[in-house]
Amino acid sequence: MCYQFNEAPRVLSSSKQAIKLKKLKIAGTCGVLTPIIVLTLISLAIHYSPWFSWTENALSDLGVQGTAAILFNSSLVIGGVLTIIFAIGLREILLNKTLGRIGTLIFILDGAMLCAIGIFPETAGDIHFYVSVAFFVLLPVSMVLNGVAMMESSERKTGSFTITAGIVAATVWIFQWSAVAIPEIIAALAAFVWSIVLGIKLSKQASHSQLQSKKRNRTHTKVS
Repeated sequence: MCYQFNEAPRVLSSSKQAIKLKKLKIAGTCGVLTPIIVLTLISLAIHYSPWFSWTENALSDLGVQGTAAILFNSSLVIGGVLTIIFAIGLREILLNKTLGRIGTLIFILDGAMLCAIGIFPETAGDIHFYVSVAFFVLLPVSMVLNGVAMMESSERKTGSFTITAGIVAATVWIFQWSAVAIPEIIAALAAFVWSIVLGIKLSKQASHSQLQSKKRNRTHTKVS
């Protein structure tokens, strides 16, 4: 089979589409892996910290010294990098919406803040407090904006779910808790559930689109 000149745009478009679908699949995988890796490493950090109490400590207390600190801080850096990749993939499907562009940019910044919490633990001083607050503020803001953008794109169920998760991640801080570890983990779990659900959805959509693209290419090849 040889392409004619008038087929060049079709070939170029197909190539760009293939790259986009690959990005979405990688992003979806990162969305699923992030909660698994982060929760596993944090659980191990807690295991190595018999002194840790959900009613007396902050999760960041795990990142101060010893094996627990290595596990905890590593979980945040790895989780932050994976979150950024996930956010970049999410941006691919929301670029045509202003709120989507803003929301995904904030989500990328939020991933950077998660990395920063691990890079600057409590022993680093005030900067740890600032990046921690920034992370928990930017997280629900990005989710709500992305959720609204999804609803505008006819993804009403996914959008509603995203907004709900964002609201949970925000409102949990309204209540009084004996220690910040509790609202931290609740906000994180809301984001993690959303990340897994949306990650699976992105991966499935990318795989389905790739399959359809291959079928169209085979049909076009036969016709040519």
